[in-house]
Amino acid sequence: MTGPNGLGDLMRDPDETIRRMDDWAAGFAAKAQRYQTAQEQTERLRLTATSSDGAVSVTVGADGTVTDLTFSNKVKSFPLDELSRQILATMRRAQAGIADKVAGVMAEQLGDEDRETRGALLDNLRGRFPNPDEPDEQPPAPPTPPPPAPSGGAATPPPAPGAPQPPRRSAPSDDEDNNPW
Repeated sequence: MTGPNGLGDLMRDPDETIRRMDDWAAGFAAKAQRYQTAQEQTERLRLTATSSDGAVSVTVGADGTVTDLTFSNKVKSFPLDELSRQILATMRRAQAGIADKVAGVMAEQLGDEDRETRGALLDNLRGRFPNPDEPDEQPPAPPTPPPPAPSGGAATPPPAPGAPQPPRRSAPSDDEDNNPW
């Protein structure tokens, strides 16, 4: 490495060595700043989806957490299982856009830098937040049937003598029933 622009040239010209090291350090500092800006912009991302009937709107951050949840008056007449289904489906639709939004921020801030790192990050996000409108690659497993009830009509067999007894739970009070309505 003593040819043109090699180590030998740097050793003969200490000022050139210092200039190149400064350029190298400045390049890393600029890259770190671009990554910092990309991270800050990503943390500010918010994606909102609304159910097809307009009853539920869910906003999520780039990490998939729900940051806002709103309902129209339509939900007053929804059975709770339908409301739950709509909330989850709407949340998943909002989350499905995360990878594309993060990809846009990364392209804007980083250009073509670190394609492998970006690809791995975006693949991870797509795996965590798939498009709910696309069919799953594998059908869901059928539910496991409940175990058969013990014979003799007893709901559970009595504990063996000397076996520790499970703790008894008191009935929940009105404040502890977790009913949001």
